[in-house]
Amino acid sequence: MSLMIRSMRIGKKGERKFRIVVKEKRSRRDGDFLELLGWYEKSKPKNKKEISMDRYNYWISKGAQPSDTIRSLIAE
Repeated sequence: MSLMIRSMRIGKKGERKFRIVVKEKRSRRDGDFLELLGWYEKSKPKNKKEISMDRYNYWISKGAQPSDTIRSLIAE
C-alpha cells in the first residue's frame, strides 16, 4: 500500500479550504482517509494553516510521501 500526504477539499462552493490527510495514493481526492493531520485555508493576504507536525513526521517515517503542494506548504 502506497501512502500519500495530500489535501482534501472541504467547505462550500467557492471556498478554498482543505484538510491535510494521509490516504492511499490511488484513492479519490475526496475519498476515505487514514488520518487527519490538519487543515489550511488559501486566502489573499496569507494562508492560514494548522498542521500536527509530530503526526506528519510519524507518517513520513512510515514511508508516506507528501504531495508537492503539501511539501511547499510545510516549508513556509
